[in-house]
Amino acid sequence: MIAPQQLDSLDAQQMRQALLSLMAQVAAKDELLDRRQREVAFKQAQVDKLTHELAILKRLKFAATSEKFCAGMSAEQRSLLEETLDADIAQACAEIERSNGEKAGDRKDKQVPKREPLPAHLPRRDVNHEPESTVCACGCQMKRIGQDVSEKLDYEPGVFTVDRHVRGKWACAHCQKLVQAPVAAHIIDKGIPTAGLLAQVLVAKFLDHLPLYRQEHIFKRAGLAIARSTLASWVGECGAQLQPLVDALSAELLRHDVLHADETPVAMLKPGNKKTHKAYMWTYCTTSFNPTKAVVFNFAETRSGENVREFLGQDGEHPWKGKLVTDGFAGYKATFERGVTEVGCAAHARRKFHELWANHGSKVGEQALRYFQLLFTIEAEIVDCTPDERRRIRQRKSRRVAAALNKWLIRQRLQVPDGSATTKAIDYSLKRWAALTRYIGDGDLPISNNWVENQIRPIAIGRSNWLFAGSLRAGQRAAAVMSLVHSARINGHDPYAYLRDILERLPSHPATRIDELLPHRWQPATAAI
Repeated sequence: MIAPQQLDSLDAQQMRQALLSLMAQVAAKDELLDRRQREVAFKQAQVDKLTHELAILKRLKFAATSEKFCAGMSAEQRSLLEETLDADIAQACAEIERSNGEKAGDRKDKQVPKREPLPAHLPRRDVNHEPESTVCACGCQMKRIGQDVSEKLDYEPGVFTVDRHVRGKWACAHCQKLVQAPVAAHIIDKGIPTAGLLAQVLVAKFLDHLPLYRQEHIFKRAGLAIARSTLASWVGECGAQLQPLVDALSAELLRHDVLHADETPVAMLKPGNKKTHKAYMWTYCTTSFNPTKAVVFNFAETRSGENVREFLGQDGEHPWKGKLVTDGFAGYKATFERGVTEVGCAAHARRKFHELWANHGSKVGEQALRYFQLLFTIEAEIVDCTPDERRRIRQRKSRRVAAALNKWLIRQRLQVPDGSATTKAIDYSLKRWAALTRYIGDGDLPISNNWVENQIRPIAIGRSNWLFAGSLRAGQRAAAVMSLVHSARINGHDPYAYLRDILERLPSHPATRIDELLPHRWQPATAAI
């Protein structure tokens, strides 16, 4: 930095350098200002979008109370719709507050209903919070002059308890200084539920497939009626708070070179026409050979391959270009044209021949199944081998069986008429032969897509209990929570214990260390200490 009094002593070269330096500083500040203006504009656009969505949701909630809007719906269907809308509204509000940099409860225009005190008959458990030191800076011992008490509702299966957080007030008689332990951070600021109660609600809804109206009855039997709208609000706010962790899980998944992908239909209600249509829950996960166990669900309104390309970031600066194990669905074709390597599923190819044999007693189907049985038997024998050992054994054994199957399929294809069920089964395998046998040359690749289908199976069990997703947001929230609880499950964790712990830690956990809370890296807070 050149002082003004030094300007007269500068020669032409020094003046030129000073001017260039000043121009560079101005350009850097202009660039910083432009970037901040773009960030502000982007954030404002997000807030405007969320505000618009919130207004639509509120109108839908009002409409859902009318008999005309809900005509033709059963009481259970109507309950599912109402709880979805309540959760969507709560999540949208939480995201608006976060985008504006507000804390929950800071908005002056927000109408908060008066909260009734927790019932006196529930057992209480005191949790004391005292300052680390009660010695004043002046050297005097402070005296306890009072306390603040806040109550949080906790739940263990069948039993409600109340945690009384007692924060003692300590004052110095000499200098009038007052100290008190800070209010502990909670996932729902100023809310009454503990992390344990929230974890119970989320696990029951998204893992045990219990809609909120059923949980409302269960809680009533346990001694406290919690309104369905309140439960929905908690679910929505938790969805917003957990999203950064789900984003980190997705980013972790895309660091791996081999992934499974599959999709399954779920019913979604279109509020405009009051009818359901097929939406899809897409599933991505690491292979069973990978020590990192992770699964991510992604909800979309269509079965378009664009959903896959978007998840894999193929239109971004760093598109994923690994090996993707799929069932041969045409929607993946564009993904493979953009540098992703296709890996076929031998289980799907085998299934075509099993249908021939089971439905028609086909001899072609029976013989094909024998070939596939040999291939899968080899895989069962090498499941615990290293990738190099798997590749060597596959090259020695599986390659010969696959070659024999290929020659047999070609011969059979010449003998069957076009358009028959047998032709379709044979063509399915022959057209995908390179993808179906790619695993033989790579010990990291699985023979089939069965691993990801096992992750989808719980969705088939529970989808009738969240039939009316009601909105894209509701489906995305279900996918987010399910990604965490199912990833915890396949890593051998108790999903309830995992969710309870991360809901306690998230409010004060550094964003730069959020990867520590991912299911495959998670350690309980007590164990981490």
